[in-house]
Amino acid sequence: MIYFVIPIYNERLNIPNLHKELSGVLKNEKVFYVFSDDGSSDGSVEVLKSTFEGSDVVVLGDGINRGPGAAFNTGFEWVLKHSQNNNDLVVSIEADCTSDIGILENMVQMARMDFDLVLASVYAQSGGFEKTTFLRRLISAAANLLMRFAFNIRVLTLSSFYRVYHVELLRKIKAKDQVLIREAGFICMLEILLKAIRCEAKVIEVPTTLHSSKRRGKSKMKVLKTTRQYLGFLMRNAFQAR
Repeated sequence: MIYFVIPIYNERLNIPNLHKELSGVLKNEKVFYVFSDDGSSDGSVEVLKSTFEGSDVVVLGDGINRGPGAAFNTGFEWVLKHSQNNNDLVVSIEADCTSDIGILENMVQMARMDFDLVLASVYAQSGGFEKTTFLRRLISAAANLLMRFAFNIRVLTLSSFYRVYHVELLRKIKAKDQVLIREAGFICMLEILLKAIRCEAKVIEVPTTLHSSKRRGKSKMKVLKTTRQYLGFLMRNAFQAR
């Protein structure tokens, strides 16, 4: 089984395109969609249920906006509760269609080649950004460089939602740390990556392009808020890194 864990926050405009993209890949696989709604107020839940009607799907959430970390944690916990096989895979992906769905089959193949975690990386050779402002790219690159140095991480991309996990890895993280994700904000992706590395996960990166032009509506990431989250996480955790 391949589970898609997808956080949703006011993505009504993107859901039809998301359904079209997801329906076009992994056609020979058994898939289950786990949407974790983070308190959407634009009718996203209703659009999800109608658009994905007929698919194997669940929509989680209690109507409260807590952040993508909390949404991911809810989705991952649901998978751990319902998965019957440690060889199941979990694909985490953005709901705004900015991820390059064309590389997903390659990512799944790599996950089945004894890699515990496959990262889609804009910083890997031939990866990159499409129509992203210079300021956002600069902040992203600086944050990645700082965190890689502070936590002694050799992978290049630390914050992308777009990943493929083995269920077995998520179970190892849960057994070691009790909680998969504690951070509520976008820093959650660095948190769970660090936990995976500390569980000696085999990690590989696949180059990808972030297609910002495909997004309908604005990005949900607030630069200043996310920068504060990164700095706060660094201050709380850097001394444990080495």
